[in-house]
Amino acid sequence: MAVTKHTLGVLAGISIVVIIGMLGLMRFGGPKEAPPPADAANPAQVSAGRVVYAANCASCHGDKLQGQPNWKERKPDDKLPAPPHDETGHTWHHPDQQLFKIVKLGVAAIVPNYQTDMIGFGNRLSDQDIWNVLAYIKSTWPPDIQARQAEMTRNAAKQENPD
Repeated sequence: MAVTKHTLGVLAGISIVVIIGMLGLMRFGGPKEAPPPADAANPAQVSAGRVVYAANCASCHGDKLQGQPNWKERKPDDKLPAPPHDETGHTWHHPDQQLFKIVKLGVAAIVPNYQTDMIGFGNRLSDQDIWNVLAYIKSTWPPDIQARQAEMTRNAAKQENPD
């Protein structure tokens, strides 16, 4: 069988379509990578998170994650003080995905128009830094609270990705 210019043109066209389709799949339709977890059992991640927490979070949330005094009572500017991140606070009532979003984008990303001093740290911290901080915070919680929060995180992930 002789290869004609027409056959070569058709093959070239098919090749281009296949390549474009593969590039599109790789960029838009391929499997989405799960964010790195905040693993409280990972000593390297917890240690790195402790350092980032001390440099960026402790000034408001306390060096022992204790939060500001009277954190449930509004200040004169109608904002709530920084809550504790230890087991006495409500941090553990939120799934990892939501905590990540709050740290990265600020509370307003979750609760629009909410008056708070909590800014987003997405321009200061890498995503990995944020996951490390969350791992550190979670590592300080008692095992039963870690388990309850992990279940919330799993349930939230199932709702986001039901397949």
